[in-house]
Amino acid sequence: MSGTAVLYALIFLMVAFWSGNYIAGKIALREFSPLLLAGLRIGFAGVMMVPLYLWERAAGRPARSPQATNPPHIVRLLILGLFGVTLNQVFFVVGLSRTSVAHAAILIGLTPIQVLIIAGLRGQERITVRKAVGMAIALAGVAVLKAFEPANGAGATWMGDFVVLLAGLCFALFTVFGKEVTARYSTITMNTYAYVGGGVALLPLTLWEAARQPLAHVSAGAWLAAIYMALFPSVIAYLIYYHALARMTASRVSAFSYLQPVFASIMGVAILGESLGAPVIVGGAVILAGVYMAERG
Repeated sequence: MSGTAVLYALIFLMVAFWSGNYIAGKIALREFSPLLLAGLRIGFAGVMMVPLYLWERAAGRPARSPQATNPPHIVRLLILGLFGVTLNQVFFVVGLSRTSVAHAAILIGLTPIQVLIIAGLRGQERITVRKAVGMAIALAGVAVLKAFEPANGAGATWMGDFVVLLAGLCFALFTVFGKEVTARYSTITMNTYAYVGGGVALLPLTLWEAARQPLAHVSAGAWLAAIYMALFPSVIAYLIYYHALARMTASRVSAFSYLQPVFASIMGVAILGESLGAPVIVGGAVILAGVYMAERG
């Protein structure tokens, strides 16, 4: 199998893990508060990353640049992790607790549009007429999604959808600014600083939330769902993401996220029994068409 085929296979696996994240999140949120779940997910992921980071350092490959261990570069990694991990995942879990799997997945599918806009402002991408039209179509899809669905349709709320959009915005910032530093830092280094830094930053809030909930009564299923969220979509998928980001343009890597709404919505119906109304199907299709057009522009 060629290197390109392997890369695309890894990206497909990454999308599958991220799609399952919506289902695991909904299961875990039945018993964990949103903030506690976010803190546990990031903290668990940080613990899982440390052995990989120590192994990499022992192997003599801590970074691609000798400047990576300088304090200014460490601060930059932590700031990048703040947006790409901490805020992204806090907003994601909080938003998911207030909306449906389909809505969350469709709105996260708008992330490539956010990436294009930010990358255009940074001079990394050229926004052509075709891309601009695609963005407009995607935004029209959001209007269809929200305007023609009954209030609280399928458990979705305006606030939940808005917070999910904020999660996508944080990840878009992470994608664009992360592209600028992938040549300096290894995949494992970037993820370790992001998750350990995020876990430490959220530790006081996580402990406070844990003290308010009867964790002894949390089911094994909820714990397994939280561990899944930490291991597969967080650690493994992010490692694949950084690996791909170092080899492809930021917008092309993020474009694969348009598969998430399809996978996640099907899982939501099959596993959680969620329903898909016409506004969700039509709005989602319009959004994905717009994202596709923007990406092909």
